[in-house]
Amino acid sequence: MDSIASAPPDVIYRHRLPVRLMHWINVLCLVILLGSGLQIFNAHPALYWGRDSRDSTRVLQIASRDVDGQARGVTRIGGAEFDTSGVLGTSRGPDGGVVARAFPSWATIPGPQWLAMARLWHFFFAWLFVANGVAYVAWTVFSGHLRRDLVPTRPEWRGIGRSLRDHLLLRHPHGEEARRYNVLQNIAYLSIVFVVLPLIVVGGWAMSPMMDAFAPGWVDLLGGRQAARTLHFIAALLLVAFVLVHVFEVIVTGLVNNLRSMVTGYWRIPR
Repeated sequence: MDSIASAPPDVIYRHRLPVRLMHWINVLCLVILLGSGLQIFNAHPALYWGRDSRDSTRVLQIASRDVDGQARGVTRIGGAEFDTSGVLGTSRGPDGGVVARAFPSWATIPGPQWLAMARLWHFFFAWLFVANGVAYVAWTVFSGHLRRDLVPTRPEWRGIGRSLRDHLLLRHPHGEEARRYNVLQNIAYLSIVFVVLPLIVVGGWAMSPMMDAFAPGWVDLLGGRQAARTLHFIAALLLVAFVLVHVFEVIVTGLVNNLRSMVTGYWRIPR
């Protein structure tokens, strides 16, 4: 009995080499795309819904205004207005003074104010991200990873309520149940890969005059170039939310075990 109780957990080969490589390429791309994207956004920190940018079509604005001789950050969403000083609109500069800037300098790449280079970085890593994404989709389809590991089965669909409750209570699967992604993980991964990421890419293309000239008129299907910029921003927020939840789950379910599996491929089944 003692030998059974002290036996080490089973170790399985969970992530194949192509998945691990593409995962870390995605991590690199997403960090640089987010930072450079925020720096590009800082050049015109407002979003609109429609073909052009007017006060009547503005849906979001991050700005600063003078209040009793001090710069205060203000974020406007529709008709609502919020004081976001210190985070959005105004933040601390390198010298400790208050700087009027939509997003703070620590969140922007490659520097606090370098629009031309930020655009170059954003475009380069965007194409790398697209190429890596296409390679991942092709690999998941042809290797059987999509059907075998990511598409929920009928019993899993029927158990979605229990899975949601377990996640909210931070109860995670153990033993045999832990060998396969649960239904909420599958839904999240499939939604990101086949809905959110394509929306980010298409929205980015719609902001490029070259892509519009290549096939005139298709940008109007998204509501116009400014609407496409807004969709691009919303999709990026959804992706950031997914990453935050993903990192949280990685930590609470075993940081070392999960990181090791994404480096070596081997993962210890929780008991």
